[in-house]
Amino acid sequence: MTSSLATGLGLAALRGATLAEVDAAAALQHRTDRKYLLPLDRARDLVARLADSHHVLDLAGRRTTGYLSTYFDTDRLGAWRAHVQGRRRRWKVRTRLYAEDGLCRVEVKTKDGRGATVKHALRVPAHSYGQLDDAAAEFVDGVMRAADIPVTVGQLAQAAEIRYVRAALADLDHGTRVTLDGGLTCHHGDRSAALDPGHVLVETKGGARPAPADRLLLRLGARPVSLSKYVVGRSLLTPGLPDNDVRRLARAHFTTEVSPAPLLERTPAA
Repeated sequence: MTSSLATGLGLAALRGATLAEVDAAAALQHRTDRKYLLPLDRARDLVARLADSHHVLDLAGRRTTGYLSTYFDTDRLGAWRAHVQGRRRRWKVRTRLYAEDGLCRVEVKTKDGRGATVKHALRVPAHSYGQLDDAAAEFVDGVMRAADIPVTVGQLAQAAEIRYVRAALADLDHGTRVTLDGGLTCHHGDRSAALDPGHVLVETKGGARPAPADRLLLRLGARPVSLSKYVVGRSLLTPGLPDNDVRRLARAHFTTEVSPAPLLERTPAA
């Protein structure tokens, strides 16, 4: 899927950037994310139009990366409900594995009182993916306390796994980024859901004001959507959860099935 997404988006036409360069462009931790669902052909058009201003993350010739993210939630799905109910203070806890590189992080995302996303991350061994060991628990509890969120690791359990392939574009001069995710699937127990393979989830990441990429997306006829990968996954995979706008949007673009999730081959770090 990694090579097919790169081809489908026409990433070969963009100038490459190193991880250090893209990280420098993404140094702003207080950021505003905007999401769009685009047909693949329109996403390719977007990439072509961004070629003059954006570079694509290039890792020794590889321009996409496979992501695996395990999300944690309370037994009453507190993180899920905070998003669905539109609370200003929201949170997510996950472990994320970058499949081809064998890199793993524990991440905590919160929204502050202004609605801006704040992300904190801790590097952990790859074999810790999907778990919150003692070091991770201390890290997560510290971030949650600082954000005044009354949730501890002792209340959390694995809630869903999200898998996808990502291309990352960065405007190195203005510090904004665009990510494009394809092959998106959600898994919980024996149920799975998948985004229509003819669509790509696009996210712009920058300051409070819309970035040039957002204005371009509007000209292409795209409109922002409220779509959290984790929230969509649980909405589709858990029978009986309350219906909401996210669920209706997901029904139009996702398919679900009951079957064991196939194991994704994980390539160890070189």
